[in-house]
Amino acid sequence: MRSALVALVACQVGLHACVQGARLAAPLSVLRLGHSEWAVGLVMTMFALFPAIFAIPAGRLADRHGYHLPLRIAAGLSLAGALLAASVPHLIALCAAAALCGAGSGFGMIAIQRTASRFARDEADRLRVFSWIALAPAVAGLFGPMMAGVLIDHLGFSAAFAALALLPFATLVIAQAVPHESRAPVSALNRKQPSAWGLLRLPSFRRLLLVNWLVSASWDVHGFALPILGVERGFSASALGAVLAAYAVASMSVRVVIPFVAERLPRRHLLAGALFITCLVFVLYPLLQSAWAMALCAATLGLALGAIQPTILATLHQVTPRERHGEALAFRSMTVHAWMTAMPLLFGAIGASAGAAVLFWVMAAALGLGGLQARRIDTDNGAPGRREEHPQQEERTCS
Repeated sequence: MRSALVALVACQVGLHACVQGARLAAPLSVLRLGHSEWAVGLVMTMFALFPAIFAIPAGRLADRHGYHLPLRIAAGLSLAGALLAASVPHLIALCAAAALCGAGSGFGMIAIQRTASRFARDEADRLRVFSWIALAPAVAGLFGPMMAGVLIDHLGFSAAFAALALLPFATLVIAQAVPHESRAPVSALNRKQPSAWGLLRLPSFRRLLLVNWLVSASWDVHGFALPILGVERGFSASALGAVLAAYAVASMSVRVVIPFVAERLPRRHLLAGALFITCLVFVLYPLLQSAWAMALCAATLGLALGAIQPTILATLHQVTPRERHGEALAFRSMTVHAWMTAMPLLFGAIGASAGAAVLFWVMAAALGLGGLQARRIDTDNGAPGRREEHPQQEERTCS
């Protein structure tokens, strides 16, 4: 299944690079049209709002139909969004394009992550698989905005959005390398599904959602508060760029290393350990005066948060029923995107009233409490209704 895994990574890069490129191009286009910063905020909110609204239906669709139908819908949404932005330079059209591209990326992420778990032979292999999958957003975050920015400067916004539309189109082609899952019996498809909210009855799943929220909030606090703290210290833009680059390089590096050492990682304590390390870094950040010291902290943070994302995904598939993995991934996606819609206002209010240092320390306290909860996540016995997953037990026919 190595070629199928490569195809999954490439598909996520395509969808994620499209939305990341659009996240750069859309606000710049709004400003070029003469609209205010409020309009920029409206467009950026649309990127996160619709993935949160449609996450549960996307998860159920993946559980019922496997990979290919949700992936086609995801690529179609992203393609339509990019083409709409390329052809209609208007605020309403850009809002709709942001909603379509965001929903497409969210749909695709759920289907891709659910399918990736089917390629794992055991727990260590699951961590390895999700480490490769976790590389896709990092690669896309570099490629998508860079491509959009260069094309905007040389050919204009319409050309940039048109080029971004090629990425989901390529995703549709590459997706054919992923094997089809066997169709579920018609009786199973027609059976009334239990409420997705019933997953919250699983204590370990609730704790894992809390850990996932803390990780997402940590990324956002770091990206929001670090520039403010750097300006207070009198750092130059290049110094702040070096600090953020140290975080990005460490985060990508640890995801490359994990697949080769997955068998030796203490997975039971990895979640709690990463949260406690992040807590310590956030305590230290406001006390540092040197850009080099902050870069060292940023690299440490990148290692911790870079390792924790594939661990969260692997653990999620251990603590939830196999037949509801899509819904579980949808809950994770919904909480992240819902948080992204509220984050700028909340952080802005705290930063304006109390300062960046207080924001770091409040987050550190939350991370410490989250680390204690992470230690209580039970993955030994799995979730009710879960059976061991091995590729030889999968019934697939190759496309």
